[in-house]
Amino acid sequence: MSFSWTPHRFAGGALALDVANSVVLRHDSARRIDRFAIRDQLRDFPQAAAEFCAERALFGDIAPVAAENERDFFALREAIDLHFRKRILDGGDDQLLAGLLEAMARTLRQACPGSLAAATAHSVLRLLAMPDPERMKICGNCGWLFIDRSKNRSRAWCDMTVCGNRAKANRHYRRKKEETP
Repeated sequence: MSFSWTPHRFAGGALALDVANSVVLRHDSARRIDRFAIRDQLRDFPQAAAEFCAERALFGDIAPVAAENERDFFALREAIDLHFRKRILDGGDDQLLAGLLEAMARTLRQACPGSLAAATAHSVLRLLAMPDPERMKICGNCGWLFIDRSKNRSRAWCDMTVCGNRAKANRHYRRKKEETP
């Protein structure tokens, strides 16, 4: 299957969310895809983040994750998803927050400054200090985490051009199917 890092893959609005979203269909074990399972995709992610990520101006050029730090980086990615998903759904959990903070500390102790791992940990800190955490949402189509920066806070999809169109097309298809005798 051909794959490339595109602007849609950085719809989270923060580097930490884009990293968490590197697992596609996370909660569907039959269709789940870990984009970082292929080393080339993990290696290419920082360059794409420098081009497409909403926080690209903060981090500039980001170095790939060193092979010896990958396990900690993946643990951080999972802690990001667990904590923020739980926070969105029902206000958070102190145990998940502690796990996230531990993963961040471990990552920051081990990672090279300027690496994807270090930049991701710094992005998490920005998310934790976000003044309006209710703007963080879960896409109604794909389940990705994203920050709703719309004026009226009504965004329902991570990316209108992909998930929004799919959801609307699906709704249209179901309506038409119901109308057909």
